[in-house]
Amino acid sequence: MRDIVHNIKAVVAAASATRSASFTGDPVDLLGFDSVALVVNTGAVTGAGDMTVKLQESDTTTADDFTDVDPDHLQGDGLADPLEANSTTKIGYRGFKRYLRAVLTLNSGTSVSTGALFILGNAHDRPVA
Repeated sequence: MRDIVHNIKAVVAAASATRSASFTGDPVDLLGFDSVALVVNTGAVTGAGDMTVKLQESDTTTADDFTDVDPDHLQGDGLADPLEANSTTKIGYRGFKRYLRAVLTLNSGTSVSTGALFILGNAHDRPVA
């Protein structure tokens, strides 16, 4: 039988909200997991909202230590750029840092309804609570 629920951990990268400004998420600790993906979902885009998302990495949780992830350390086709209304987009990370965070940038327009989750997989200890 296939069991995914006991093999992954979901961590909020950006709580679902209508965003009228840029947002930097809290760091997520990758310790104990060998894979991670960021999944972003959107709802309404108003006032020609243009929002982009990127991943930042660090060895610490200090805000100033985070840098943009090298494109060579990303997996998949990339995140939608800009985010489209009523859609889902995802990207994987195969870098070497302990912490990741998502940065949502509102480039123009009024607002974008969005939320994001980190899905951590290949847990060292299973089942994952």
